[in-house]
Amino acid sequence: MIAESLPYRQIGTSRRGGIVCVADHASNHVPDDIPLGIPDDLLNEHIAVDIGVEGVAERMALRHNIPGHLATISRLVCDFHREEDHPNLVPAESDGHLIPGNIGADIEARLDRFYRPYHKAMAGWLDAIEPSLIISLHSFTPAMRSCDKPRPWEIALLYNQDDRAARHAIRLFSELGLTVGDNEPYSGKQLNATMNRHAEAYRRPYLAIEVRQDQILTRADQVRWASMIADVAGRVELALEGDG
Repeated sequence: MIAESLPYRQIGTSRRGGIVCVADHASNHVPDDIPLGIPDDLLNEHIAVDIGVEGVAERMALRHNIPGHLATISRLVCDFHREEDHPNLVPAESDGHLIPGNIGADIEARLDRFYRPYHKAMAGWLDAIEPSLIISLHSFTPAMRSCDKPRPWEIALLYNQDDRAARHAIRLFSELGLTVGDNEPYSGKQLNATMNRHAEAYRRPYLAIEVRQDQILTRADQVRWASMIADVAGRVELALEGDG
């Protein structure tokens, strides 16, 4: 699936009742007809893309039988992990950087072109699969430009009302010797839009996972983390079955 024609791509082989992965910020692509007015190098920074996530998601799909629904548009064009009326759906500023091309942007046009097709396709995909567990995969920067306080967590689990899967995963990742954030570095009570819509609304168990970006910069790191996440997700799936 080509980024210019669709705001998403689906990878791997879907199977009914299996584990799936969604990645709202997997791409830094900006269509040619949407000039953002920022230096090109910023498209490789965290304000434009969740660094490392695409590689991890691809490896989970191809090596661990966890198919994925991945964004093919930068969060600076349209942030799929926001509600339709969120003020930062099309951000005019991000972590201290002005995004001139988004000032006065036609929000409705971007909703119709990018946001609604992305979520409609995800909804249909999930309805067809009826997954046992959804992984919502993101990454976070070791420190924000606007706040230089370091973030010590190597991985974090976010959740809103439904913490069934997250509680198991926090324990399992901790047992691997990782520093695990429990609704850190930000809370799923405030930032959980995609899983609120596609998981909590349907009582689907989910893991909203945030990996610190310096952990998944290289291919080797991405392979290692894909394996760890797939293993923990499989054990969470079994634990949820045991919970009844």
